[in-house]
Amino acid sequence: MKFCKYHGLGNDFIIISNMESNMLMDAKNAEKLCHRHFGIGADGVILVEQSSVADIRMIIYNSDGSRPEMCGNGLRCFAKFVYDEGIVKKSIIVVETDAGIMNVEIKSDEEGASAVVVNMGGPEFSAEKVPVIINKSEAINCEIDIEGSKFNITSMLMGVPHTVVFVDSLEDEAVMRLGKLIENSEYFPYKTNVNFVKVLNRENVILRTWERGAGYTYACGTGACASVAAAIVNNLTDQTVKVQLRGGDLVIHWKDRGDIFMEGPATKVFEGIYTDY
Repeated sequence: MKFCKYHGLGNDFIIISNMESNMLMDAKNAEKLCHRHFGIGADGVILVEQSSVADIRMIIYNSDGSRPEMCGNGLRCFAKFVYDEGIVKKSIIVVETDAGIMNVEIKSDEEGASAVVVNMGGPEFSAEKVPVIINKSEAINCEIDIEGSKFNITSMLMGVPHTVVFVDSLEDEAVMRLGKLIENSEYFPYKTNVNFVKVLNRENVILRTWERGAGYTYACGTGACASVAAAIVNNLTDQTVKVQLRGGDLVIHWKDRGDIFMEGPATKVFEGIYTDY
């Protein structure tokens, strides 16, 4: 099986072309491929498939075998892959995902796609749609209690469920411990990604994300979008924000509460043949 390994700011993916629809992928195989000691190693597996409603279709599995609806960093890597491989050679690529149709702009140079801008759509704050079990119709600046500790959260559906917690300091141990607790709490029947955000000023924030189904990753594109959306509705930042993640920076634009645009890099690491499949 031929594969390519990509990362978006350290959030890494195994990308496999399945244009002939002859590859069987399931939770067990995805988990095996993503294992960092017995497999290739990655945060997720992405399949490239034909689409009847868009230019191309993206299917993604998390490292634990679960199927998220989409992934922002994964979408940038996917778009660079299909552009550089000549599968879809267009500056605007329309991608079918389980979260809907996504429009991706390719910024290219002589070496291929140099940056990717993704129209991520708009956030949905409805508590019912996230879903999050609270006594409010919208999950904006709500207090929850996790094992006796109180947190103010803003939750939304950003293609996938995201919860944002604004903090004064960021420590890896706290992100991992609290992120896992919040992800699996009774407030979130389908679990949630958890974003811990430190606001530096109106144009810059620091983000650390505990991802549903993947754990503590180096970057999360949908998490960056969700974090900026949460900051704006809580009047903490302006409409264009640089988000500093463990693996690098993304620029997020949310103008006049319309669609959110995410701009950032995607990098090919290596390609190879996986034989134990």
